[in-house]
Amino acid sequence: MVSQAGKPLVAMRGIVKRFGAFTANDRIDLDIFSGEAHALLGENGAGKSTLVKILYGLLSPTDGEIRLEGDAVRFSGPQSARAAGIGMVFQHFSLFDNLTVAENIALVLPPGETLAGLDERIAEIGRRYGLRLEPARPVWTLSAGERQRIEIARCLLQDPKLLILDEPTSVLTPQEAETLFATLDVLRGEGRAILYISHKLEEVRRLCDRATVLRGGRVVATCDPRAESVRSLAAMMVGTHVVDVRSRGADALGPERLGVEKLSLTAEDLHGVALDQVSLSVRGGEVFGLAGIAGNGQDELFAALSGERTAASAGAIRIDGISVGREGINLRRQYGAAFVPEERNGHAAAPDFSLSENVILSRHATGDVMNGNLVDLPAAARLAREIISSFDVRASGVDPAARTLSGGNLQKFLVGREVSRRPGVLVLNQPTWGVDAAASAAIRQMLIDLARQGAAVLVISQDLDELFEISDRIAVIHHGHVSEPRATRKVTREEIGLLMGGASQHAH
Repeated sequence: MVSQAGKPLVAMRGIVKRFGAFTANDRIDLDIFSGEAHALLGENGAGKSTLVKILYGLLSPTDGEIRLEGDAVRFSGPQSARAAGIGMVFQHFSLFDNLTVAENIALVLPPGETLAGLDERIAEIGRRYGLRLEPARPVWTLSAGERQRIEIARCLLQDPKLLILDEPTSVLTPQEAETLFATLDVLRGEGRAILYISHKLEEVRRLCDRATVLRGGRVVATCDPRAESVRSLAAMMVGTHVVDVRSRGADALGPERLGVEKLSLTAEDLHGVALDQVSLSVRGGEVFGLAGIAGNGQDELFAALSGERTAASAGAIRIDGISVGREGINLRRQYGAAFVPEERNGHAAAPDFSLSENVILSRHATGDVMNGNLVDLPAAARLAREIISSFDVRASGVDPAARTLSGGNLQKFLVGREVSRRPGVLVLNQPTWGVDAAASAAIRQMLIDLARQGAAVLVISQDLDELFEISDRIAVIHHGHVSEPRATRKVTREEIGLLMGGASQHAH
């Protein structure tokens, strides 16, 4: 463990941040030492993002102070934070796809710095930290791991004393994550500090010297994560024991309920992905996991399965033996299929609509909220109340707008909206993306329970922990190809990670 005998590199004292009547950070103290990897843990809404935005100069605190190497500092913005030695790599990359690696890096050079020798500086950082980059490559041709290297290289060119990383492995393969950890070890060896935000508690236990846990905007614990279990860390974050997901393993499976046969689909734009001869079969009673790094055809496949884009032939997609490749989403729903897209607000839900109105958006097709050709508003309100009650959705008021719910609670509502229909086929894209541990466990249990009742459940996810926890079989999508599925208990994360990264596979 890093020695904490000296002064902390960064000391945050009594940090308060209010937005109107809401207190996001409530008198937070945080010390970060040179050479230390320090985890910042908490559920969504715990106050982590607000705190690091204050540290990076994106927000000003309502009260409290930041000390850097003992001196009080106030940052006017990210540029002054970077000048003081604080760098940040965000979860969502801020890169221009049509520019090269070098051009993206040049955009954040301090005023007055020239482009002369930039390629050599990029190469030197690559050699020193294991961040292999090709300066002339256009960003749109790069994997998620390569894009992240650009973000880290941009920070390192400014010689930071502290590097803040927000969910850095959320889009990486296991192999890319290992490369990242090796880079972070080199940085710590140079005496730089790392502030590490992640929901992946096994990573935190492996990488971090200390962890600070936030709940409800306050510090509730500081600990050595290596002396804790994943379960005890999760309990600190949630404030209660997180129930384990129970998977009984596949029972006797029923017949095929979702079939995809030689589905090909052109890319809709320059940076889209074409689907190439995709075939898969999901039987009643099983959860089928589809792994892949973002941008490898997941969105295109979901659009094709849901009917948002139709296939060239009707037989390319089958629901309970019925060819639906040329049909739209409403008819597919009437045949017993249900769909939960990745984007909660704007795709799965209308944020300004009430929850009962959001029930109508998907349930009108199956007649549950219709009286002839008219919408039955009392039936929709009754259904919304049942979903809130059955799926433990925490909502304020009788029928609040979707946007007033936390990410985890809105996701529970949206999955509950579809699961409560008892569909024969359920297709989900990133069902627990950005959702806290307790809500994730609840959603995963919903999917397992639905499959055990005889449904075919297809889960598209970048989260290998999730897929290995709930899937009976697992396949990989890479550049629009889907690999042969394997029984989850007979395949390793490393094997799946290699396929995600493009290792040779028998695509079909």
